[in-house]
Amino acid sequence: MQRAQVQIHHHHAGLWAGYDVYPQFPPTASGPEELKECSGHVFVDSVPEFCLPETELLDLSTVDVILISNYHCMMALPYITEYTGFTGTVYATEPTVQIGRLLMEELVNSIERVPKAQSASMWKNKEVQRLLPAPLKDAVEVSMWRKCYTMPEVNAALSKIQLVGYSQKIELFGAVQVTPLSSGYALGSSNWIIQSHYEKVSYVSGSSLLTTHPQPMDQASLKNSDVLILTGLTQIPTANPDGMVGEFCSNLAMTVRNGGNVLVPCYPSGVIYDLLECLYQYIDSAGLSNVPFYFISPVANSSLEFSQIFAEWLCHNKQTKVYLPEPPFPHAELIQTNKLKHYPSIHGDFSNDFKQPCVVFTGHPSLRFGDVVHFMELWGKSSLNTVIFTEPDFSYLDALAPYQPLAMKCVYCPIDTRLNFIQVSKLLKEVQPLHVVCPEQYTQPPPTQSHRTDLMIDCQPPAMSYRRAEVLTLPYKRRYEKIEIMPDLADSLVPLEIKPGISLATVSAVLHTKDNKHVLQLPPKPPQPPASKKRKRVSDDVPECKSLKPLLSGSIPVDQFVQTLEKHGFSDVKVEDTAKGHIVLLQEAETLIQLEEDSTHIICDNDEPLRVKLRDLVLKFLQKF
Repeated sequence: MQRAQVQIHHHHAGLWAGYDVYPQFPPTASGPEELKECSGHVFVDSVPEFCLPETELLDLSTVDVILISNYHCMMALPYITEYTGFTGTVYATEPTVQIGRLLMEELVNSIERVPKAQSASMWKNKEVQRLLPAPLKDAVEVSMWRKCYTMPEVNAALSKIQLVGYSQKIELFGAVQVTPLSSGYALGSSNWIIQSHYEKVSYVSGSSLLTTHPQPMDQASLKNSDVLILTGLTQIPTANPDGMVGEFCSNLAMTVRNGGNVLVPCYPSGVIYDLLECLYQYIDSAGLSNVPFYFISPVANSSLEFSQIFAEWLCHNKQTKVYLPEPPFPHAELIQTNKLKHYPSIHGDFSNDFKQPCVVFTGHPSLRFGDVVHFMELWGKSSLNTVIFTEPDFSYLDALAPYQPLAMKCVYCPIDTRLNFIQVSKLLKEVQPLHVVCPEQYTQPPPTQSHRTDLMIDCQPPAMSYRRAEVLTLPYKRRYEKIEIMPDLADSLVPLEIKPGISLATVSAVLHTKDNKHVLQLPPKPPQPPASKKRKRVSDDVPECKSLKPLLSGSIPVDQFVQTLEKHGFSDVKVEDTAKGHIVLLQEAETLIQLEEDSTHIICDNDEPLRVKLRDLVLKFLQKF
């Protein structure tokens, strides 16, 4: 889009990318103080840092609009609104903003609670980084990594967001309309339609066709798209979410029965609601009713409350419960019966209530900050305990690396409800976009499983792919604009039927264009003679409307025209064919008539009465408007 630039947050924009090690290991002999070694891996000992979205390629101060797809996609927003000169508008749904605030608040809180004296920068020197072992030497754009933002910056960023509802049409500068649609992935998560009167682009990111707690995905509104941009598919296409939830419950039950504790590193919103719901149904049958569940997060209370109040954003059967009135989620009952307890941190009430064996839900899934670090150290030495990874954003092996050697059991049950390739194929067959645009990774099998051609997008015509920092020209052009006719002008039109079912009318009007909206208005009346001799103001100048000659249509059959000329006393008429039509020569009168598809010329030597006579003969064959 030219003037109205729209930036849509990519799923991974601004995921944290720092390494922070809590156990203090002796520095490596050769490396600087800021590097630490643990079980053969080298880590940066520093405050966690975060990788920002692309800022080099795009001058963010020229972006007019940012559309946010879901609360995981907005974690980098404060860096953009507070540090790049961005002055545009951000659009998101209410749950996205409120739960996004919780995620940011938890992040800020966790990092501020454990301040670190040092910040590492020497390793970022290209010459040093080149010599480091993987993954440090392969880290991208390390000079762009930033420390975490603060709560005032979060509040400033969120104050710039305009709230929108599903299917609400938002006009952008009169040039395009954007509309959020339910994407079925999280509370308030959206796909976006960007359309003009005659073109339509759909942006599909982080969508789910599974029945979980959010409103189901709106597929019908994606039909008739010229271009469908597809991203944010599942990160683990081979894992079935239902199977993973089953595995989660059985591993949890087995550990607790054997007297061990279970640690679930998680975000404070999203999959945790579904896990608690599954456990609620599973507890009694598995004989776990006496085992306490603890949810520890600075925002635990708000998160559990929000999930109960955003009724209109929930799936249908949860919406109906609100009117019964019953809480839509069973975790309300777990809290009432004291099976689920929530705390802002491990200090204070929690340390008094803490009983083992138990199940703890806490963050951060990266295991680099938050209360999860405390539990990893507390429980890591015993093989009775289990840590269960359910969030797909991080490699669990990388997350665990600084804690090795570990005795506790590790179970990987990644639950990612976003679209897999089978669901994408089905979706594309149903909505049938003219063109699909997606990241290059989706158009080829995963590098580790090159034989799995089912793990890629297969559509006709083949998808256009893009890679990082590549600029694509989308395969469509704006060919038409819509023009409105004012009612008084429409009244004055006189349509004339020229063929059965086809009428034409001529229009004389003034075209008024403002904010990309075009309106035809009645032409101004001819000016009255001035009453006084005062000079006219410039602003009174209006385009003068000349009276128009009638328009002509039709074609002139040459043979009949020649017969008519002969009837009217012209003898010696000759016809010559030309590339564009015919020339009729009247040799006696030294005159020629050029007949072409879109024009007729009468050329005679200073004989006005003759020209007028011939013109009238030509006009007999044409229709006038």
